[in-house]
Formats: sequence, structure tokens, C-alpha cells
Amino acid sequence: MKLNIQNLSQLPERVQRPLYDRKQVKQGIVHIGVGGFHRAHQAIYTEMLLNRGKAGEWGICGVGLRSEDRAMQEALASQDYLYTLYELGDSDNTQIQVVGAIGDFLLAEDGSEALIRKLADPQTRIVSLTITEGGYCTDDSSGQFNADLPQIRHDLANPQQPRTVFGFLTEALARRRAAGIKPFTVMSCDNLPHNGQVARNALLSFAKLHDLELHDWIASNVSFPNAMVDRITPMTSDAHRSQLLEETGIEDAWPVVAEPFLQWMVEDKFCNGRPSWEEVGVQFTDDVTPYEEMKIRLLNGSHMAMAYLGALLGHCYAHEAMQDAQLSEFVRSYMDRDATPLLAEVPGIDLENYKDTLIERFSNTAICDQISRLCSDGSSKLPKFVLPTLLGQIEAGIDMRRTTLILAAWCHYLRGLDEQGGTYPVLDPRAASLQEAACLKERLVENFLGLEDVFGHKIPASATFVATFRLQLERLQTLGVRATLELTMAEEVGAEERKLATLI
Repeated sequence: MKLNIQNLSQLPERVQRPLYDRKQVKQGIVHIGVGGFHRAHQAIYTEMLLNRGKAGEWGICGVGLRSEDRAMQEALASQDYLYTLYELGDSDNTQIQVVGAIGDFLLAEDGSEALIRKLADPQTRIVSLTITEGGYCTDDSSGQFNADLPQIRHDLANPQQPRTVFGFLTEALARRRAAGIKPFTVMSCDNLPHNGQVARNALLSFAKLHDLELHDWIASNVSFPNAMVDRITPMTSDAHRSQLLEETGIEDAWPVVAEPFLQWMVEDKFCNGRPSWEEVGVQFTDDVTPYEEMKIRLLNGSHMAMAYLGALLGHCYAHEAMQDAQLSEFVRSYMDRDATPLLAEVPGIDLENYKDTLIERFSNTAICDQISRLCSDGSSKLPKFVLPTLLGQIEAGIDMRRTTLILAAWCHYLRGLDEQGGTYPVLDPRAASLQEAACLKERLVENFLGLEDVFGHKIPASATFVATFRLQLERLQTLGVRATLELTMAEEVGAEERKLATLI
């Protein structure tokens, strides 16, 4: 049964469906970067409100800026922009839900003017983003906007035919300012620290190069709330499509698969109104920082701990890695002994319970979260998810063996070969330069840690860190993952400690 409006009434009883008239919904949100996470997260909260007869002015228009986004646009358009949320968990209370919150989908390559007009329309009051960590054109080590990128130079020279998110937002805001229309809120839903501030810095940096007066207007009038977003959303596979079809009879070109867990913490800073998302579980706060740091350092940092060591051991899925007792013990130890001591108090959160929940979520056998997904784009993820913990350990002068092992495992992983002799692709925009540095025979450590666009200037200056990294990488290369984990987890490492002392 093809998923579309006509067939909604024929869906099985257990499948939830839109309870509202989609024709009456206005599109107050434009979302740039419609992938799995947006469709399993922000769109679901909006769908819950719509099903309550609310948020009628907050429907979503999707936007794709890349040619690769055409596949998603065509899949959704072929089924009246409906899609299925397919929850997978180890309990019996998972849901299957057809979602109608997205009502349209514009592609930049089909015409930049149509998209600029949509953004400049007074009806558009929030522009939300999931453009990945690397989409903000910001240097990971310095935090500075990279104005020398070819696509940024193009947009500055051709403001009416932009290609980047910042070119489109700037031109639309310029038109709104000229017409006396209130600006929209720019709301990042990407998984990076201080995502609202990152979006603000990037947009203001671009606008300053384009028009200083417009820059000042944006700085004074546009809101950029920080947010902490959380839901494990693996890539949709053909197996997921077949499983959904077999279970429900629904033929969905691109369902989204997600765990049952769902969380969103947002700073309540919107310049042109917002949906009443708090009625469906969104938590609004004046300061999202402690929640954001908790999630990034514990969940995302632990994902990194699991991913690279798990890949080297030949594991394909997160639950397989968590069924590996030695690796699971390492992940929990990293949470308890490395990440947690450096966290500030998180109001209203029991950290021990939170960590227990993370282990349970990582161990979800039904969702089959891919290790390859977790490993991808490490050059953008590790500086945000692991290096803050490492910098805190360096500053405090405390044990950093486990944290350093994560980085050494990434370096070893970049060879593209696991311990069983299996190969895998290294999915990273910087893959070529990373692999070149990781495969050097001479001065490997110095050259790898000298990658300033990943590590910056602070960390290689720590002799303790460099020595620890050298030791952990040497262990991985000569002893293998199992022995390295055993040595790292040992309370007393004896000769290894003395070896480390001589290296320092």
C-alpha cells in the first residue's frame, strides 16, 4: 500500500496518522536540511501539537541546498510529503506514526529566487537548521568563520543567486528589513556545543562582509536560541523499509527510523513567536549550557569511545559493541571517570540515572544503529565531543588515558583496516589528509597531532598528552585493541606507568 493521502484511511489501526486538516496548516517554519534527524525530532514535536489542534500556523516547509537533497525531496513529494516514523526498541510500547507536518520541499538548485521569497515571506517566522557540524563554515580549532571558502566567496559576489545557507538567510533578511517585516528566528538543531551561538557568529560574519548596516540590524533583531537535541536516528536501510512493509503493509519510499527516546532543551529566545512545544514535552530554559555539555560529553563522547574501538574490533552495530563486555566496561568507565567529574551541576538531572539510560539506549538491539554512522565525520565530531573533556583533564593535571585512547583509536581507525583484516571506507570530508597523516611511518604522532584544523594549538603543547597518545597508539599498533583496553582499564599499570614517565 503506497503511502499517500488517499490511502491514509486504509492504514492498520495501530499506525497513528494525522488528525488534522493538512490543507489548513500554514507554513511558519522553514527547515533547511531535511534528513532523518529533523523528521524524527523537531517535526515530531510539531506533529504532536498539530494533532492536538494547535500549531496551525507552524507547519514546515523543507529546504535542500545540496544536489543530494533531491532524492529526499522526490521521495516525499511522491507520497504527498507524508512519511512514516518507525520507532524501534526492545520494549513493546514503540510507535508507528505517519507524519504530515512537512507540507512542501524546495530545492535551491531549482531556483534560488523561489527560496529567497519563501524565507522573506512574513509567514515564515522560524528558520531551523540541521546542516551538520561542518555546515557552519567555522574552523573547529579557532571558532572563526571561514570566509575564504569558494562557496562563501561566490555568495558574497552573487547575493541574488546564493548557494550557502548564510547567503540565503542574509538576502532574505535584507529583503525583510527593507520591507519593514519582522525577522525570523534562526534555530539550529544541529548536534554541536552552543549551536545557536555558532549559527549567530557565522551569519553575522557573513553579513558583515556583505553589508555592515544589515549586520548591525541582524545583531540587534534576530534571535539564535541554543538548543540541546537528542534522539538516536540511524540511517534508513532497505531492511528497515522491508520490515515496515511486512509489519504494516506501508510502502514508504523513505521512512525514518528512531529510538523511542526523545528530548529537546531550548532557550526561550524567539524574536517572532514560536509553537507551544512545551505542551508536548519540549523543555524551555534560560540557559541550555549545562544540559548541552552533559549530552555532548556523555552521550556523544561515549559514542566516540564505542565507535572507533568497536570498528577496529569488527563490530557493525552499536548494540554489538555494548554486548562486548570489555568495550561496554570501557564506555561506562569513560562516562564515570572522565566525562562526569568535569561537568557542572545539571539542574533537575540525576546523572547516574542519565548514564544508566544511555547504556540502555546504546544497547537497543532493535534499532541496529550503525557503527559506520557513528564513525563518520570524525574530524568534526571529535573536537566537539571529546576534546573539551581532554582539555579539562590537561588543565587539571589528571589521568587522561581513556580519553587519549579514543583519539589514538581514531588515528588507528583511519588506516581503513580492522583487526580481522576487514576493510571499511573512512567517511570524512578531510579523509585524504587525515589518512595521509595517520599512515606516516616517520613522525606519525607529531604530524597527526599537528593537524591544526582538528586539534588547534593547545593540546599538542601538553607533553603529558603527547606522551600518552604515543603510548596508546603504540599499544594499539603492537598489542591490539583487547590488550590496550586491558592495560588502560587496569588500576595499576606497573611497568607501563614507568614507561610513560620516561617518555614524558
